[in-house]
Amino acid sequence: MNRNLLIVNEGRILCSTSCGTEPYPGRVCAPSILLNTWQNLPYLRAVSAPAPQGAATLSHYMAPTSPYALILDDHPLVAHGMAEFLRARLPQMEVVEAAGADDLLRRVEMRGTPAIALIDFWLAEGAAVGLIAQVRSHCPGMPIAVISGDDDPAVMEQARQAGAQGFIHKQAAPETFGLAVEALLSGLVWFEPGLLGSQPPRSRDLPVTPAELGLSTRQGQILALVLQGLPNKRIALQLDIAESTVKEHVTGILERLRVRTRVEAITLLRGRRLELS
Repeated sequence: MNRNLLIVNEGRILCSTSCGTEPYPGRVCAPSILLNTWQNLPYLRAVSAPAPQGAATLSHYMAPTSPYALILDDHPLVAHGMAEFLRARLPQMEVVEAAGADDLLRRVEMRGTPAIALIDFWLAEGAAVGLIAQVRSHCPGMPIAVISGDDDPAVMEQARQAGAQGFIHKQAAPETFGLAVEALLSGLVWFEPGLLGSQPPRSRDLPVTPAELGLSTRQGQILALVLQGLPNKRIALQLDIAESTVKEHVTGILERLRVRTRVEAITLLRGRRLELS
């Protein structure tokens, strides 16, 4: 068996350091920080065979407090979706959704260091670089995952420099999201560049133009960025227009598509590829 690879819950937990012990089915090979941050591990279903007789288990070293994951995304539906996914994948870990940057810091102060924090890079007030650095200073041993729909490599690098150990794209597959969280909880890092830029459009996506949707060229440009998960502030910066102008266009786009929210617009256009001239 590969001594650097263990299978847990059909996912992979990788050793970050050599443990010097031959792994066996049922044993989780992970750095010691895991013992203090991810107390859900005793409940994970191991594979195939039980541990050898007399082998120590992680439950002997668990701290008494309950671990929790902390999520911050200024799109409530996105935050709730991530939370529900984690609750299903890690049923013994509490998942808490913060209402904003101040609420996130307040919860950390009241409850202590989370097992992991997942923070959207683009919040209503702008980039979360300062918040990430602030959380890192308060919780130096805690893994931070940055979530974003932005394809700009500079965004990933800024998240890394601010203190994040992982970057997960909002268009990543749910299984990829789950594996990334598990890797971070194991003391590893997770950065996957080029999630979208390196992938050609799927052939099953039907092309559609802004004109076919009843939108102007500018509205089509804005819709394309909305579909990437970018907030108004980021769209305004990228297109070099006022944020108020973006808001007006987004309102017009939603009305033209006969939907109420961005999420409904993304759902409506699933399976369609927006082509800009």
